[in-house]
Amino acid sequence: MAPGKVTGIVDLSSNHSVDQTVQKLEDILKAKGVQLFAIVDHSGEAERAGLKMRPTKLLIFGSPKAGTPLMLASPSVAIDLPLKILIREDDDGKVWVSYNSPSYLTERHHLPQELLQNIAIIETLSSKIAE
Repeated sequence: MAPGKVTGIVDLSSNHSVDQTVQKLEDILKAKGVQLFAIVDHSGEAERAGLKMRPTKLLIFGSPKAGTPLMLASPSVAIDLPLKILIREDDDGKVWVSYNSPSYLTERHHLPQELLQNIAIIETLSSKIAE
């Protein structure tokens, strides 16, 4: 199933498999010195529980230097930080890269516009790993 229109979520189609897309993101984060906090392998966990799920992985990453000013300006944004990118395969075998729109997060948490740049990198990252 292709992504639906969920408020605040941006979906990009990837030209690679889930694992290849994950690897591309890991490589870019490492090169930029951005900390990868966790990879949640939802489909792997489902399999360990005896359930079937299309390949689905959530990468959680960020930089305290970028995130802390956001949390100081609006503590509620901590529920959406660190940044996350969901990489998943739909029922047709198409791979999707999804993330929370920075403008949506800015509006949701009433962040000052000048801090939008601290989370806007997610748009560039997502585009690069999907191409």
